[in-house]
Amino acid sequence: MSRNQSLGEEPLDSLQHSSNTRDSTNNGRGHRPALSDSNFPTVLESSNNGAPGHFVSSMSMQHPMEVSENAAVGEVGTFRSRAMARRFINTSRRKLLEKNASVKSMASTDSDVVHAGETTPLVGAIPEDRSSTNLDMMGSEASVPKEDEEPQNVWKNFFDFWFGKPVSIFLLATPLALWATVNEWSGAWIFWTNFFVLLPLASILGDFTEEAALHTNETIGGLLNATFGNCVEVIVALQALLRDEIRVVQASMIGSIFSNLLLVLGCCFLFGGYFYKEQKFNMTSATASMGLLALSSLALILPTPYAKYFEVQDQDVLMISRAAALVLFSMYVQLLFFQLHTHRDFFENKAAGKDGEGDEADDEEEEEEAPSIPMWMALFGLGIVTLLVAWFSDALVGSIDDFCEETGVSRTFVGLIILPIVGNAVEHITAVNVAMKNKMDLSLGVAIGSCTQIALFVVPITVIVGWCTNKNMTLNFPHFEICLYVLSIFTVTIALGTGRSNWLLGSLLVTTYVMIAIGFWFEKVVNF
Repeated sequence: MSRNQSLGEEPLDSLQHSSNTRDSTNNGRGHRPALSDSNFPTVLESSNNGAPGHFVSSMSMQHPMEVSENAAVGEVGTFRSRAMARRFINTSRRKLLEKNASVKSMASTDSDVVHAGETTPLVGAIPEDRSSTNLDMMGSEASVPKEDEEPQNVWKNFFDFWFGKPVSIFLLATPLALWATVNEWSGAWIFWTNFFVLLPLASILGDFTEEAALHTNETIGGLLNATFGNCVEVIVALQALLRDEIRVVQASMIGSIFSNLLLVLGCCFLFGGYFYKEQKFNMTSATASMGLLALSSLALILPTPYAKYFEVQDQDVLMISRAAALVLFSMYVQLLFFQLHTHRDFFENKAAGKDGEGDEADDEEEEEEAPSIPMWMALFGLGIVTLLVAWFSDALVGSIDDFCEETGVSRTFVGLIILPIVGNAVEHITAVNVAMKNKMDLSLGVAIGSCTQIALFVVPITVIVGWCTNKNMTLNFPHFEICLYVLSIFTVTIALGTGRSNWLLGSLLVTTYVMIAIGFWFEKVVNF
């Protein structure tokens, strides 16, 4: 035994094992090392297409207790998927902006140094050391105190939440929407102007929710995301419920599930399959989510045959619907308790044991995002956006009748196809962008997780609020919609059965959604 080994020190050859293995792999003579219980193993990663992999040292891997972004979505919980996808896109955009800013700063610094060096020197003068000049400039910049810049950065970040995204361009329609609503313009003007204003507000609401969650622990943050994750859908549904638009409420609930389950998931498979021949995802978590949707379909099916084939009164159907809503809501509470409290470590440990599969972006180290604004500012922004969403959604729902009379479109089509776009358009784009980066667990968490939240949380909430306000909100949906709902769950379950996706499966789901939309476009029943 050598002296180093007797002292408990690691030999130099073992310390250079990772780098030597990498060099030998690049030369085509490497071999896959056996995994050990060491704290710094060397593992072989392979690409999705089966191409030869490359060795990476686990020193660049995450800590075992940290959840990787790609794996966490399928395991940690469906209600956090939207926030994680939004955080991933925002972090990527922020890193790109910071990189561009640093490149411009370096270019301007080099330009200043070059211009200073172009001054005609005296004969025999000693050339200027540009490296020392750069160091002096960097030192002078670093010596500037940052405390004075902190309030400015906070307010800049606050306004970036409002106007820092491309979708914020629709906020320009706010004065027009206010003017059209106050002056009682035509139903089409009021409907579309308020519709376009709600698009950025839904995105801003999600950003402030995530920012507030960053100031809390995992449990409270998860509850915030669960509560405000579908806040726009809840507000629009409650506004329609208070106006006795029961048919619009029912259609918007089913339409939101159709939109996420068929259109969004199909686009994720379609556009992701354009860049990758085949993509893999966590089939276990996807199957569990589909099981929850099957449970919700049972709750929707129960009142319908009772009202159709049995001699029961409307009051009995109403009581069945309320009992089913309480059961669904209790199931949602149990799901939150399971994921946030009793089995949180179980999910995190399973997620930490996985390595994300994807392109070069997956190899980058993911940093835990820190809050960019104070807690009081996040809550203030959250309250302001919620009030704005409530006001504009009330104007939107109030113009539905006039809009349908002027355009000839049925209220079912408005609730089933148009209204779901309000709360989900920005996150639909986010899910597709994430799928194009080969983070399929994250994109599936956004699509299927939103369906689970709507079925187990939004639908029961509308029934319970209708119960408290003496509104006859029932789960007695039209038979045609119930059949389509069950068939959609069946189709998606088959598509997810292999744990792999391609562009053809995406085209199948998108085509199914288009056929459903065409069927309801020609449905002219205004009063149900």
